[in-house]
Amino acid sequence: MTVQKFVTYNVLDIGGQVLNEEQKLELNVVEESGNYLIHRDILRHQNNKRQWTVSTKTRSEVRGGGKKPWRQKGTGRARAGSNTSPLWKGGGVIFGPKPKHPTFKLNQKEKKLALQTLLYNKRNNISIINDLENSIQKPNTKMFANLCKDCGILFDQKLLVIVSNKTEAMKLATRNLENVELIAASNLNTLSLLKAKSIILTPLAISDIKEIYCG
Repeated sequence: MTVQKFVTYNVLDIGGQVLNEEQKLELNVVEESGNYLIHRDILRHQNNKRQWTVSTKTRSEVRGGGKKPWRQKGTGRARAGSNTSPLWKGGGVIFGPKPKHPTFKLNQKEKKLALQTLLYNKRNNISIINDLENSIQKPNTKMFANLCKDCGILFDQKLLVIVSNKTEAMKLATRNLENVELIAASNLNTLSLLKAKSIILTPLAISDIKEIYCG
């Protein structure tokens, strides 16, 4: 059964001070099968990242095999018809992997429910920082690190930064930090959310999430 949950967050400025405004997320949470949907969406995400190019040669694809190695009878050895037999060294492979393109389908409604359920489960690890996209004007990693420190956010565990627009300065300021992942709200996925121990959101990113995933 789908249940509607309301999560309210205090908004911080770049100095870590609590502002007067609040941000509210209205999330649809699947009570019984929510974790199952999250699991299925992660399987779909990982499955689509695979290239599926692994390949082995069968006995018909191995070079050679034109001539019978020895006559059928009278040699005392086991009969053999081709040196490409899987029983021979250098022969083909029995039931080896071949390139394939399997599809793992998940309905759009299920994807949204999985993401909303995960956002609700991570609700205590989310911090809202106002105007973060425009606060980082220079590609300065130290500036971003100090900003997070002022807001009480540490880098000892995986940190996910969700913004409305990935500016060039933001990308350069966060790329050298090992545990920081920067992502646009339009590209938000369950795998990134699941790996994150702390999450930074901006009001603009929340508006995008409401429009794309909660509409």
